[in-house]
Amino acid sequence: MSFRRAISLACGIAGGSAVLVCAAVAADKHGYFGERCRFRETLAAVHAAQPPAWPTANGWDCNWDKRDPSSMVNGTRKESAGDNGSPEAENNKPKATRHIFLIRHSQYNLKGDGDKERILTPLGREQAEYTGQRLAVLGLKYDVLIHSSMTRAAETANIISKYLPGVELVSCDLLREGAPIEPVPPVTHWKPEAAQYHEDGARIEAAFRRYIHRADPKQKEDSYEIIVCHANVIRYFVCRALQFPPEGWLRMGLNNGSITWLTVRPSGRVALRALGDSGFMPHYSLEPKDH
Repeated sequence: MSFRRAISLACGIAGGSAVLVCAAVAADKHGYFGERCRFRETLAAVHAAQPPAWPTANGWDCNWDKRDPSSMVNGTRKESAGDNGSPEAENNKPKATRHIFLIRHSQYNLKGDGDKERILTPLGREQAEYTGQRLAVLGLKYDVLIHSSMTRAAETANIISKYLPGVELVSCDLLREGAPIEPVPPVTHWKPEAAQYHEDGARIEAAFRRYIHRADPKQKEDSYEIIVCHANVIRYFVCRALQFPPEGWLRMGLNNGSITWLTVRPSGRVALRALGDSGFMPHYSLEPKDH
């Protein structure tokens, strides 16, 4: 078997660059590389092709929501009771999982003069109907339906609520649309002033801290909460919850009426179960021109 074929076979089986590096070392010792293809150049090329390693020490902040049980126990009691095995530490441990459904509002009148005139279009109302039906079909016991106080979000939430009788409706100003943080890479069609990022960013971050966190230790059963708000808010929430660089929020696109599903485990681990799901809507009801 030729050397080149052996290398190809080894890499195909192992699927890793370590095999290629080891083979290159052996080949160099036996003189397989000619003068025009030296070992150092080959090794450098292999290293250059590798993705950057995830920082193992700081890759995930377990106390991102400041609700880690070990951080909520008084230091003196913790030492006397035996670290995390103390009764107080056990009592502070969350036991339930929070399921958070982030719904983007439906299509609205972009030409409206001010928020009150930016009402849902006929297509937007139809989108909200489909979203309400989808949430109902899931058969979950929803605890609350929170919505942004902006007209398009409130209207979307009211239509959805028809399919979820008995679920409390709550309005929140923190969830209003805005500019959470300057996006990277920048875009040319949308450039808010620095002051808007400063003001909106603080408000949207406050909304994230209020709504995205692990369950309270007193919560006994898993919860299912719906939040109807805006694309910028949802995308920022997703980046923050997954501990991705928040500046990347604008790289994601969300259809009107789509469902994004986050779960927050008692340990603080977060999973994204769905991002911008709108597959339950007929194709004609998806409107890509709305921003």
